[in-house]
Amino acid sequence: MDVADFDFDLPDELIAQEPPAERGGSRLLVLRRDREGLTHTVFSRLVEYLDSGDLLVVNNTQVFPARLLGRRVPSGGAVECLLLRQLPTPQLPTPTIGALGVGALGVGSFHVWDALMHPGQKLKPGAHVLFEGEGVRLHGEVLARHFHGRRTIRLWTEEGVDVVAAIDRIGHVPLPPYIKRDDRPADRERYQTVYARERGSVAAPTAGLHFTRDVLGALAARGVERAELTLHVGYGTFKPVRAAHVEDHAVDPEWFTVTEAAAAALTRARREGRRIVVVGTSTARALESLQVGPDGRVDPVEGETRLFIYPGHTFRMVDALVTNFHLPRSSLLMLAAAFAGCERLLGAYREAIAGGYRFYSYGDAMVIF
Repeated sequence: MDVADFDFDLPDELIAQEPPAERGGSRLLVLRRDREGLTHTVFSRLVEYLDSGDLLVVNNTQVFPARLLGRRVPSGGAVECLLLRQLPTPQLPTPTIGALGVGALGVGSFHVWDALMHPGQKLKPGAHVLFEGEGVRLHGEVLARHFHGRRTIRLWTEEGVDVVAAIDRIGHVPLPPYIKRDDRPADRERYQTVYARERGSVAAPTAGLHFTRDVLGALAARGVERAELTLHVGYGTFKPVRAAHVEDHAVDPEWFTVTEAAAAALTRARREGRRIVVVGTSTARALESLQVGPDGRVDPVEGETRLFIYPGHTFRMVDALVTNFHLPRSSLLMLAAAFAGCERLLGAYREAIAGGYRFYSYGDAMVIF
């Protein structure tokens, strides 16, 4: 299957740079796989398309302010660091802060992270960096250098300040690269779902950004059950498919958790023949990674998924999909195409473009039944 089959032209002005004025104010495109034509509506009317007994499954991961801006020590050159994943803390000698030219200061706890850092050529093992602001000084030391700007970095603070607290105070919201502006304080709330609770993502599960507490309340009143799982969205969600053939691409692994409560809800829905309505490609990827017994039983699980879903995949856990409009040639677009059918999905995209729908993370939504 050619990657070029998943290409389309999108005018730059349709790439949403800002969220809607009000959460939930997005447009909604409804695609039904069993009939021709599309329905144009607004997201607040999603409840009209769901039935009592449907199971709505959401991803409750929480985006953290993973982008750090600072300087190299002692040269003062600018440094950017995107924290990707915290690693187990090895036994390392205590950092010698005095050697960094910042004075003899008390050292608190330290963390080790997998990160993307820039400028890559100058950040070799042993390089020291400093991030500061809001009364916090967060120090870093490059421990190892990897491909494509990846680094292993140790972070620590002064005077016993918690590293996570320091990241939260001085970090920036890691907006996607196609949003061509700096993050703002408001993004800390808007680039986050209203049900986010499990910290760990560097990108939002964007289909969930449309849901408000009023929409969730209306769904509950209609008799729609809700279950939550966690999949921490990694930077690989923006990874381009560079291969010529879809089958030659590999997606980055992502950590996910399905609790006993979520597994029980999924088991009941499968056994009772009720629809599972999935919010977002990240949730779909987690659900399709599950093992389902012959009796419909779903077991709780915690681990990594490397599942790459593209046309030809047989869905076992997804009956309907709420999703955003995705990048050309992206693995997320391929997952949506696998569910909707490639021609039908790209036809819907063409109609959305002609109708001026907003695309990508802060854009509009579609639901596929």
